[in-house]
This record gives sequence, C-alpha cells and structure tokens, in this order.
Amino acid sequence: MSIYDYSVPKADGSELALSQFKGRVMLIVNTATGCGFTPHYKSLEKMYELYHDKGLEIIDIPCNQFAGQTPGTDDEIHEFCTLKYNTRFPQMKKSDVNGENALALYGYLKSMQGFTGFGKGAKALAMSALLKKMDKDYKNNPEIKWNFTKFVVDRQGNVVKRFEPTVSMDKVEKYIEQIM
Repeated sequence: MSIYDYSVPKADGSELALSQFKGRVMLIVNTATGCGFTPHYKSLEKMYELYHDKGLEIIDIPCNQFAGQTPGTDDEIHEFCTLKYNTRFPQMKKSDVNGENALALYGYLKSMQGFTGFGKGAKALAMSALLKKMDKDYKNNPEIKWNFTKFVVDRQGNVVKRFEPTVSMDKVEKYIEQIM
C-alpha cells in the first residue's frame, strides 16, 4: 500500500482521500488545543501561507489521546484554531492515532517512520521523563508519543521524515523548504 491508498475523516463526516495530493508535499500532524505545543499552530499556518501555492498540504488531525488536551467538538476545535491562530488549512475529524481505534493512516505512517528520540534540550528531557512514567518501553516502539508529532510525505508519496513535537518548528520548516 502507499500513502495514496488512505483517507481520513473530515469534520463534516466525509472522507479526504490522500490520493488527491499526488505530486504535492504533505505535512500530517496530530494536534491539540490545550497543549504546551499548541503554539505550533502559528508556525504551521506560516508554512501553509508560504508554501501551499508551491505544493504543500497540511493535514491537521486533532487528537484527544494525550492528557485530554483536545476537549470539545470538531466545531469548537476549528473555531479555537481559526480565531486564535487564523488557521486556513483544513482540519479533520478528531481521531485516535494510537490503539485499536487509531486511523489506519497512522499505522502506515508509524511503520514508515518510527520513533527516533526527542532530541536534546529542556523540552526533550521533560518529554522523556513524562513518557518513562507512562510507558517504560516508549523508546522501542513506533507509537505516537504526544501531540504535534509531524510526518512529512514527499511529492512521490514517500514518508520521508518524522518530527517529534520537541523539534523546533524552524527545523521542520527548513526541511519542508528543502523538499519543495
């Protein structure tokens, strides 16, 4: 299977077929409205404005699996993001990214790009400490660890990079810019 065989549920209940993005770069991200990483929305919107016309699509999938940091309905999440961060990229239906109810897309993404660590710095240390309490074996499985984990899909449909939420958005943008 390829990335183009998957679809994700939109907030209105219809399906978004990823095949419609053949030839475009995709940034797929599980998001949250009440997380310390929520300000990533600002950088995501900036990238969308800069690169959408050049071929970037952002697939925003709200997820409430991490400390309940995405409360509310799909409409409430959308309203929060558009009012607070002026987001214009489409948001999908709030969905699971881990476990038995996870979107099939996330099984595929995790099989293509596993967890490689949180990097260095205070945020990385904090995330490592938190995850050790929740899953002692977190380093050895591909599961999504927290909100704002990002997957990059190149124009050929290859899942080429996974960015944990602790990676600076500047690094994410530089990578996107390189493959555009």
